[in-house]
Amino acid sequence: MKQPIDWLQVLIQCRSNVQRQITPLLTTLNQPQPDLGIGAGGDAIKQVDLIAENAIINTLEEHELSFTVISEESGIKECGESPYDCYVTADPIDGTTNLMRGIPFYATSIAISTKPALNTVFAALVADLFHGITYTAQKGVGAYRNNQKITPSKETSLKEAVIGMDLNTYKIKEMIPKLTSLIQETKHIRHLGANALELCYVADGTTDAFLDFRGKLRTTDMAAAWLIIQEADAIITTPEGKPLNARLDPKQKVTFIAVANKKINKIISALIKDDKKEKK
Repeated sequence: MKQPIDWLQVLIQCRSNVQRQITPLLTTLNQPQPDLGIGAGGDAIKQVDLIAENAIINTLEEHELSFTVISEESGIKECGESPYDCYVTADPIDGTTNLMRGIPFYATSIAISTKPALNTVFAALVADLFHGITYTAQKGVGAYRNNQKITPSKETSLKEAVIGMDLNTYKIKEMIPKLTSLIQETKHIRHLGANALELCYVADGTTDAFLDFRGKLRTTDMAAAWLIIQEADAIITTPEGKPLNARLDPKQKVTFIAVANKKINKIISALIKDDKKEKK
């Protein structure tokens, strides 16, 4: 009889292997990098991304697991004798630009699911590789930051709230009309450059909301953080307020609102709806 897999332990070992494998590269990132082509997600592959991805896959294979990996670098890859046993959705380095430029905000993100669908994720890890902070979640068990259970903020005032917004897009002229009222009412707006970590900041109460309306963020970036948000009892929905689900695929994009609590969700949703009405 097969022993149940301790996915949390496996994910932590993946994180440790990623950290170990990328550390020798950190002193040479400002030097010319090899051209490794374009990854499955559409971005140029950096050597550090590929090494991090291999560290994750190698760790899983050391445990003699069968799985299908869904990654921004290599795309969809079947491993083992029964690759449909589970799906491993990974962003080996979330915030690669930050890492390459020496900005201390980047992570590795790994989600385990029964199907290639966001709403089947049942175990997750997002690890801040610079600060040594690890977020984990298992379905029905809660979300944790360095083994301490986390809960989101109770802040309900936009004047006091810290709101993350990813506005990094050529469609900025289309987006701003949807967000004008919210931006005018919000005093503290942030974007730190690693979306998986920014979602975890909503989960643990560091920030109060994070919005991404661009239609550019891949499900590989946020699959793990999606479960961490859910298990922390924060809220993540589509901009229309519907449950967020999507295919797990390097090319699948999503838009979402992640918020700490129902009250601030209601306030933000009302401001966004008002802007849509005015635009019409």
